[in-house]
Amino acid sequence: MSNIIKPGEDEAGFTKPLYAPIKRRSFFMYAGATAGVTALALAGCNDDEDNSPSMPGMVDLGSGDVGVLNYAYALEQLEAAFYAQVIATPYANMNADEKTYLTAIAKHEAIHRDFFKKAIDTAAAGKAIPGLTPDFSKINFLDRNSVLTTARTFEDLGVSAYNGAGKLIKDTNYLLIAGKIVSVEARHAAYIRDLINNGSFAADDIVDANGLDKANDVATVLAAAQPFIKETISGANVGK
Repeated sequence: MSNIIKPGEDEAGFTKPLYAPIKRRSFFMYAGATAGVTALALAGCNDDEDNSPSMPGMVDLGSGDVGVLNYAYALEQLEAAFYAQVIATPYANMNADEKTYLTAIAKHEAIHRDFFKKAIDTAAAGKAIPGLTPDFSKINFLDRNSVLTTARTFEDLGVSAYNGAGKLIKDTNYLLIAGKIVSVEARHAAYIRDLINNGSFAADDIVDANGLDKANDVATVLAAAQPFIKETISGANVGK
């Protein structure tokens, strides 16, 4: 499979075959961040200078708020590529409702991916990480259980990543935008969980005794995501 974001590819669209461009109006409607992008540009990221060299095949997410944005961008790249493949090669017996909602999720993830790329490029030109290369070799996209259990992993992981990264964000504008996106990711997670096991959207393995969702640190999230990404991702300085 080619890079999640191919060089020269229109990043307003999906990776193939979900290749229709996302209209500007839809972009901002889903992201809810018209004002947020402006705020990112005004806020800038002057405290996020990170010129440390990286090893070949390693992608350093960077430091400060830019590191947090790149962290989210990396995860959204992964999810966008995954759902694009799910729609490209539907699993056996995917019904009409499942295809409709999984297509909607694919669109959301592509919008999230493109939003973070635009936000980083606007606030700190040249600081966005490159397009990552997915490794989906262990996923059988024609098998419903394989697809949905992987989707559950990605969605639960994404929610826990946003929850855990909130305390690392210095600029409140970023925190507001992250809150709007994590709520959408939680809706995805709930839907996927119910497709696997009806009523499991808020099971004990994901919501604790205090009624709180999981929050994982950067190292834990990247360790779980790394098997699905060919490049080695370093998040050692995220939020620092």
